[in-house]
This record gives sequence, structure tokens and C-alpha cells, in this order.
Amino acid sequence: MTVDYQRLTFEYRHCAEQSAVGAVHPVVVVGAGPVGLATAIDLAQQGIEVVLLDDDCTLSTGSRAICFAKRTLEIFDRLGCGERMVDKGVRWNLGKVFLRDQMVYAFDLLPETGHRRPAFINLQQYYVEGFLLERALELPNIDIRWKNKVVGIDRRDDVGPDGTVTLTVETPDGPYAVTARYVVAADGARSPMRNLLGLDSKGRTFKDRFLIADIRMEAGFPSERWFWFDPPFHPNQSVLLHRQPDNVWRIDFQLGWDADPVLEKSPERVIPRVQALLGPDAKFELEWVSVYTFSCLRMDSFRHGNVLFAGDSAHGVSPFGARGANSGVQDADNLAWKLAHVLRGDAPDALLDTYASEREYAADENIRNSTRSTDFITPKSQVSRVFRDAVLTLAAKHPFARTLVNSGRLSVPSVLASSPLNTADTEAFASAMVPGAPCADAPVVVDGAQDWLLSRLDGGFCLLVYGNPQTLDADISKQIAALRARPGAPRLLFVSPATASTTSTADTAVLVDAEGVVAKRYDAVPGTAYLIRPDQHVCARWRAVDADRVMEAMARAQGKYLAESATISPAAPAQAEAIAA
Repeated sequence: MTVDYQRLTFEYRHCAEQSAVGAVHPVVVVGAGPVGLATAIDLAQQGIEVVLLDDDCTLSTGSRAICFAKRTLEIFDRLGCGERMVDKGVRWNLGKVFLRDQMVYAFDLLPETGHRRPAFINLQQYYVEGFLLERALELPNIDIRWKNKVVGIDRRDDVGPDGTVTLTVETPDGPYAVTARYVVAADGARSPMRNLLGLDSKGRTFKDRFLIADIRMEAGFPSERWFWFDPPFHPNQSVLLHRQPDNVWRIDFQLGWDADPVLEKSPERVIPRVQALLGPDAKFELEWVSVYTFSCLRMDSFRHGNVLFAGDSAHGVSPFGARGANSGVQDADNLAWKLAHVLRGDAPDALLDTYASEREYAADENIRNSTRSTDFITPKSQVSRVFRDAVLTLAAKHPFARTLVNSGRLSVPSVLASSPLNTADTEAFASAMVPGAPCADAPVVVDGAQDWLLSRLDGGFCLLVYGNPQTLDADISKQIAALRARPGAPRLLFVSPATASTTSTADTAVLVDAEGVVAKRYDAVPGTAYLIRPDQHVCARWRAVDADRVMEAMARAQGKYLAESATISPAAPAQAEAIAA
């Protein structure tokens, strides 16, 4: 049966909490978009009960975010729905840049082999939300409540596991209160939660307008990203063309600040623009049209007491580079495991401060790159335009100039090198897998069957040891035995060189590095060990296993050496009075 995700509606249901005072929930997530759904699924997979509130009863209107990056797909794999995303989406690695009617150069975002996922897929946001929702409905510890709009918030003074947040929720049956130890605000760029707390986002708004025209047509264009500067069919502006599933194509036209946003959405204006690109005889149907402006901004802090902000509610970027939805899903990836550890008592509440600091760093990185893209695409002075056009002209023949072209540097995950959860290297490695980096995938063989490294990292702390466990050095084997005896030790995962003949046992998972890709990407030799966080970021690495060092690094990664933070932002007195009122 084909599901029309654009027209799905969900039933409002009266919950028992509306008739009687309910228990304090571990987590309430506000907003059932991609970020809220990803957060809820991740928590539920770790055994945490979640209430998910949404003020609507439908999925995304229009295609909206369509470009989902390799790292985001790897997160979706861990959440149990990555395969569906990739099967439905349009895979692409290649892009082309044009100046007027000439191609300047082409680029490949994933030139090497040995990765399970492509650099990007294009997939309409309503499919992404639909697949995530269907996964969420498979998990019994997620309570999804549609048409539940948060209209008030009250926080106790204490912060951490002893604190609570009470939300006033408006429904078709009237208001009720729901109380949680922690609340995740994933309620979008206009964030009612942010407004209820009297908070704001700061940054830069760009004075330009862009038209999105999603059209349905049969076309032979390849699945590539095509970007034009100053094309003859839309002079002095830029145009982007992308393919989506279902024969839908995204065309993004720069309009300029003086364009009338209402007038430009009319078919009488949109159709001639599309015909100028495709030709007067092109046959197509308008699927969805939108005119937008954008800002690059973020909240000062993503944590305010027991309320944590994620996705567009915490930060916003221009659409150039596909950093919005991808960074939001990576927020969820960072936050969920930390919440789960704090709620289970495995980590101090201060661990959640590192969610804020790590993802604020990532947001700054995304804003910086997004702003540079925007400034290149839409130069604000004649001098800037002359520079841009000179760079584009040179790029056609000179590789050095191509590094200066910025048609939207595309999303890559942040390397959290300065995180206080990392243990610094004390030995030399010739590998990009530094503490703070997200793990690179690689092909492996498990009991004779092809598999992938990341699919074997199960969402908990893991010590990846390179080598055949049956032939490792005696001292390393002794340390591994000592580690197995430690309470709370990380799960052991062995990756054996292809020359070894090994199989997994009940207590020892062994992967075979049949193509040598793991050894290359991790600069691994027998005995090399990587401690990996639940969100698949490296937090420590060594040339030999040492049980004491592993346990110390794991304690650090769980936040057990963090001082109680002085940067948590409880409500100021005047603000608290306003909230209570």
C-alpha cells in the first residue's frame, strides 16, 4: 500500500493525565518534526519513557528540508529507519557549478569507496518525518500526543535530576498539566518554548528573497546538484536544481530583496521562470511553491535549567549547505545518550552542559560556513561581486581557484576536538579519527557475511580493539581480561586483520577487516584501541589496551570529572514571575 505522507492526519486522543494528576515523566519532547522524533526514538531505544507533544496533527507541509547528509543517514541507521530513507531517496555525490551558460567545474563529495551511505540523499521532509514516525510507533515507551500545544511553563528552582518542569498544554478538550524531569524543546524556528521562557536567538538576517519551486516532471537530468551563477535564463541571480523522489525537482531561484513574496508565488510568475530554465515546451506541474528569507542565528545557550533546546529552536542557518535539518538531527544524536545516562544515574547532571557546549560549538561552525556561502552567492557590494566573478572565471581552468568558490559548502559533522569529554592523545596517530571526531564507516565481514563497522556500534560505550583476540600480545590480552572484570566497562568489539581466521563467540564480537579499510582509516595495528561514545564519536585512543586508562577515559566521557556547571541559566526573578503569571 502506498502511503500519501503529505496528506496523513493523526487522531487527537484524550490521555489519562487530563483527568488526574500524572506521574513525573523522565522526558517530554516538544515538537514532532525530524529533531523531536529522532530524540524520542533514541531515548526510547535506550529504555527511557518519552512523552512527545505536537501542536499539529500532520507531517511537514511541502518538501522543505530535502538534503540529508551521510552522517545523518548513519544516525538514522542507528535509529532503525536509515534503510528506508536511502531506498526512497535520490542518492547523489556529484555537483556541478556553472557561470552563466558554461560549466566551471564539477566536484565529488565522496570520491573514495568503502562507505555504506552516499554523501547525500534528497528526500522530501514529509517522507523523513513519516519514516521516523513509523519507527516511533514501533516503540512502546513513546507516548505521542497530537494537538497538544504548550502554552505555559513553570520550572522548579532546583536544576538536575531533582528539578522538574511543568508544562501547561492546550488540547481540544481543554488545558492540562504535564510534568517532567527534563524537557527537550524541538519546536522549530519560531519556538513557542523559547518565547515562553522569554529567550531569543541572536545573529544576522540576510536581505534577500528566494523562490522554491518544486515541480513534477519526467526529465533525463542526472541525480546531481547543479548550481548556476548569473545564468542567461535568470540574469544577475543564482539558481539551484536538485532531483527528489517521485519525479519531483527542486528549483531554487534567487529573487532579490525587493521581490514581492506574495506576487512571486503566483503561477503566473513561477511558470515563466521555470520555462526559462527548461524551455518553453517543457511539460511540468507545480508541486509546491514557497518564497523565503533567512537568518543565521542561535540562542546564547542551548540549556536553560532542565529545558534543553535542539534543532531550529536553538539555531538557524541559511539553506545553502543543507546544514539546518542535518545539524538538528546531530543535536538529537548528542543529547539523547546524555539524557539517558543522567536519568539512569550513570552520569552527573553536568554531562548535559556538554550537550550545550558541544552543539553550540557546532552551531557556530555551521553559521560561519553558512554565512560565507551566503556572502559568496549574494555579494553585497560591487567589489565583492567583481571578486566572486573573477574567482569563478579562474576556477574553470585553475584548481586553486575552485577552493575559493562557495556555492554552499555542504554539511559535514563537527569534530568536537575541544570537548571536556575527550582524553587527549599521548601517542602518535596518522588518522583523522582524533578524539571528538565521528567514526568513519568501513566494510567488514562478520561470520562470513558482509557488514559495516558502524552497524556494529550499538548505542552504548564501546572499546574497538584492532587485532585477533586469540593472537594478541599477552600483555594486551591480560589487560582485556582485567577490563572484562570491571563493573560498567565498555562493550568490547574486535576488528581482526584479514589474514586472521576468527569467528565471534557469545561474549566476543569479532569483525574482519577484509579490505584493510579499518586499518587505513583508523591507523590501526594489532593492539590499537579506540573508545567510542554512544553517539559514535571517538573519545580516546591508544596504541595498546590498558584497563585503568580505559576506565578513566570512560568516566571522563560520562562527565564524572566535570565540575558542577556555573553556566546553567535558571530563570531570572522577573522572568520567573512572568512565567508564573
